[in-house]
Amino acid sequence: MEKLTDTYTLNNGVKIPVVGFGTWQSADGDEAYNSVKAALEAGYRHIDTAAAYGNEDSVGKAIKDSGIPRQDIFLTSKLWNVDHGYEEAKKALDASLDKLGVEYLDLYLIHWPNPVKFRDDWQKRNADSWRAMEEALDTGKVRAIGVSNFREKHLDELLKTAKVVPAVNQIFLNPSDMEEGLVEYNNNHDILSEAYSPLGTGKIFQIKELKDIADKYNKSVAQVVLRWSLQNGFLPLPKSVHADRIKQNTEIFDFELSEADMKTINGFHGVAGLAQNPDETTF
Repeated sequence: MEKLTDTYTLNNGVKIPVVGFGTWQSADGDEAYNSVKAALEAGYRHIDTAAAYGNEDSVGKAIKDSGIPRQDIFLTSKLWNVDHGYEEAKKALDASLDKLGVEYLDLYLIHWPNPVKFRDDWQKRNADSWRAMEEALDTGKVRAIGVSNFREKHLDELLKTAKVVPAVNQIFLNPSDMEEGLVEYNNNHDILSEAYSPLGTGKIFQIKELKDIADKYNKSVAQVVLRWSLQNGFLPLPKSVHADRIKQNTEIFDFELSEADMKTINGFHGVAGLAQNPDETTF
């Protein structure tokens, strides 16, 4: 991986740029619009949003106004918790396409496996949502489908009825929680592990040893952690609303972390929080 637009190949042959730009917690309106515009100007060609973020309108507008051809941008959105089910998922996907102002998504994910609303029959709801997503794949509304925040047991259930194996599992993945068992499961099923909150929602910056490693390479802590993510075979989705940091987060292809430093960073378990248990969420 030498540059931002280098790609991983998903299990259905679709190519996905190795770093994506995250928009979680970027407010609809100027904040989301300007950050996506800055990301595209900085060279990102992979943008990640979700219905739940409430910013699909602004993300879509920034993509359109960038002047970059649609086929040159990899765009992801996600099915929100209240819309699980066959008909519901179909409607939700159409609503996302409409807000984003695009005819297709490159990747569509089930955002959480076990929402509070459907806790009694989450397995069936996921199966029905997945069937709608498989149909969208057949009709060209989406190019790839996947999941987010799914643990092994949720994937096991989904695979009982799925015709298509998820291409991606987007999970909380950073030096504070490497979710080793889940990543191994993803790898064994040829499911790409995408890392949301690759910087541990900012808490990672408090680790002194990381600062020492970053100084050694003449890089920022964020650059080191994103590099670590790539060297682990993950796909990080850094988020920022500051143009200078957005640009800085792309400058991770001109150095390589040593094995010793990788090992040190792997040892920071729990220092910046752990992934939420999807069976205990309150939404």
